[in-house]
Amino acid sequence: RSSGINAEYGYMLLCKIMLGAPEEVQSLLTGKMGLKYSGRGIDAMQAIADAGKKRDIAIFNQTISKYEAELQKDGVIESHLKALYDTLLEKNLVRIIEPYSRVQLSHVAETIALPYEVVERKLSQIILDKKFSGILDQRSGVLIVFDASEEDQTYTYALETISHMGKVVDALFKKAQKLS
Repeated sequence: RSSGINAEYGYMLLCKIMLGAPEEVQSLLTGKMGLKYSGRGIDAMQAIADAGKKRDIAIFNQTISKYEAELQKDGVIESHLKALYDTLLEKNLVRIIEPYSRVQLSHVAETIALPYEVVERKLSQIILDKKFSGILDQRSGVLIVFDASEEDQTYTYALETISHMGKVVDALFKKAQKLS
């Protein structure tokens, strides 16, 4: 029974981390339940929460390596940690490239301490998902960042105008029918 509650407690901590509230993990760990179920698995969750709070992919990777046995034996935790890794990587990349209008991918890869191919693949995914506006110039290895432009409202306004015109035409048609 103890291991089930421990797993459930670990899931609760993981939920807090995944929901973007890693600071709440510390308060859960210092409470009665945290003291009761302390152990290496819970320490791993605390380290993951610290990496999430700092939004640091390097600390996250070190934690995964250090607590590999505890984190890899549970499929639920493992799959959620992969999703958390993707989210952290995305946030780190966006944070690094935001101040630039053009940036070398090799510089981004060095800054985040990840292989060039991983950075290139993730940046192309971010751009395709429209989470960031820019293009990758693969020939020169440069990311060209576009300013976030406001969405053009012309199409929306045109549809709205056509809808109103349709209502006017319908009203005029009804009046014309009454006259004849």
